[in-house]
Order: sequence, then structure tokens, then C-alpha cells
Amino acid sequence: MNELYPIGDVARRTGLSVSAIRFYADEGVVTPSGHTEGGFRLYDVHAIARLELVRTLRDLGAGLDDIRRVLAEQTTLHDLAVAHLRLVEDQLRQFRARRAVLRTIVRQHTTTEQVSLMHKLASMSDDDRDQLITRFWDFVTDGLDVHPGYVEQLRDRRPHLPDEPTTAQLEAWIELAEVVQDDQFRTALRDHLHRIFGTEQGKLMTSPEMMAHAETQRQLFLEAQAAQQAGVPTTSPQARDIAERTAAHRAEMVAAMTGRHDAAKSRRSMVDFDRGRAAELRARMTGLNLITRYGALVATINGTPQPDPERTTTVQEWLAAALRHDPA
Repeated sequence: MNELYPIGDVARRTGLSVSAIRFYADEGVVTPSGHTEGGFRLYDVHAIARLELVRTLRDLGAGLDDIRRVLAEQTTLHDLAVAHLRLVEDQLRQFRARRAVLRTIVRQHTTTEQVSLMHKLASMSDDDRDQLITRFWDFVTDGLDVHPGYVEQLRDRRPHLPDEPTTAQLEAWIELAEVVQDDQFRTALRDHLHRIFGTEQGKLMTSPEMMAHAETQRQLFLEAQAAQQAGVPTTSPQARDIAERTAAHRAEMVAAMTGRHDAAKSRRSMVDFDRGRAAELRARMTGLNLITRYGALVATINGTPQPDPERTTTVQEWLAAALRHDPA
């Protein structure tokens, strides 16, 4: 015989209040299995199981109509979970955006006008973000007389906010969106590019040949970086080989740009690398710092390694030490 339990026992078993159980009965969600002679409600184990399911679904945010359809087998639990998961994920994205805005407000001296702007930036669609970055590069490269391939390379440096960004990624996007709309930043970067590439030699730097040289130099640097981070001694044949190939290619790169091949000078410039002078040069290069700032924000948003001048300096010192070492 199926045992029936009074509503007080059902409340203790399910964790629901007596008033909640009555509410679900009055709403026709889970009706009593029977009544006592005095009219008190009784529930069997099947009704208790249904009430436990109702409580779980309610805790997960499901509405009464959805729960009724599940209990009536008009929809499956899986379908309900899929639909509700989509809703919860959308809410999570909104909460992350709000948290990023609030954290930015706390960190900065934000005006009331900026709050609305930041919320708008955090809530942008993928298309809106892409158009904002496109307008930025349109402005920065307008009238830049260089090889089209180089312009495309610049335009490819853009953020791709993931579907589930972290707060740090959203904060970086808010900052980047403000930066690319800042007239002073945009104008300074545009002036820098026009100044650097406004000469014949500057235009040559953007040619496919020079871009190929730059890529080779980058690959050599990455090889040196991997060896340095792996602890390869600067006195080893491996370090010497990497450093010599880097110096030789640097001489080829300079020759392609100037028409003069001077391997000894190229090698000497690497051997004489000085951390202090390099830092001073970076500090004076306003345009480079603007690009570095843009690149750092994009790297945070995309989840890729950050530009690191200190890491670059360490590798250059490693290469210089390898070239200075005399195997004899």
C-alpha cells in the first residue's frame, strides 16, 4: 500500500515550507495524493519526488509554466535545461559587463557621463566593436602612402572579445574603446606613422621584401627567447649559432634597406647592446609607446602574451653575451 504523508512531513523531506507546498497545490503544479477526514492534505512518495524536482527547478530559476510542462511531459527536462542555460549564460555576460564597469568606476575618478559610456562600451555587440576598431584604423592610416599589405597588417591588430570574457578582458576592452575614440591618441599615432613612413626609406620598410625580413628576424628572436628561457648558456655552441644567424640576417636586412652590407657593423651593434640606452630610447619614442599601449590592451582582450620590453631586453643581452664569447 502506498503510504501517505502529512504536509508537515513533506515539508521536512523536501526542504519546502508548508505555505510553498500549499501554493504549488493551489496552482495545480503538484496536487495532494489524498486528504484526511478533516481535509488535511496528504502526499505519497511520487508527489514528494515531484515536489523535490519543483524545488530544484525553481532554485535554478525555472518558471511555473515551464515546470508544469515538464511535469506534464509536454517538454523534456533536457530541452528546459538547454533553454534555461542559454538564459543564464546571457545573464552572466550582463553581470560580467556590469562588474567590469563598476570595477572601472571604483579604480578611476569616473564622472556620471562616463558611466553611461562605459556601460554602452561593455554591452557592445561583436559587429559594433569591429566597426569601432575599423573606424580607428581608417583614421590612423588615412593618407598613409605605404604598401597596402602593411596597412592590412596594421588593421589586423584588433581585439576579439570571447563569448565568456573575464572581468579583466572586459575592463581592457572598455579602456581600449575609450583610447581608440580619443582624438589626442588617434592623432598622435597617425602623426607617428606618417612621420616614420613619410620618406622613401620609410616606404621601403613596408614593402613585401622588408616585411618578409622582419618576419624572419621575429622568428630568430623567438628562437633566441626560447633558448634563453630554457637556460641555454651563452657560452654554448647553440647560443653562438643563434646569435650569429641573427647578426647575419640583421646585416642582410639593413643592406636591403640601405644598399650597404656591413656585417661587422651589424654584429658590433648587437655586441654593444646597453640596457640603459635601450630604455632611454624607448622612453623618447612616443609613437612606439602608443602602439605598445594599444597592443597590450589587445593582448589582454585576446588572451595572448603581453608585449614585454623587459623580456625583449633580456633576450638582447643574452644574444650580446653569446656573440662576445670567444670559443677559443
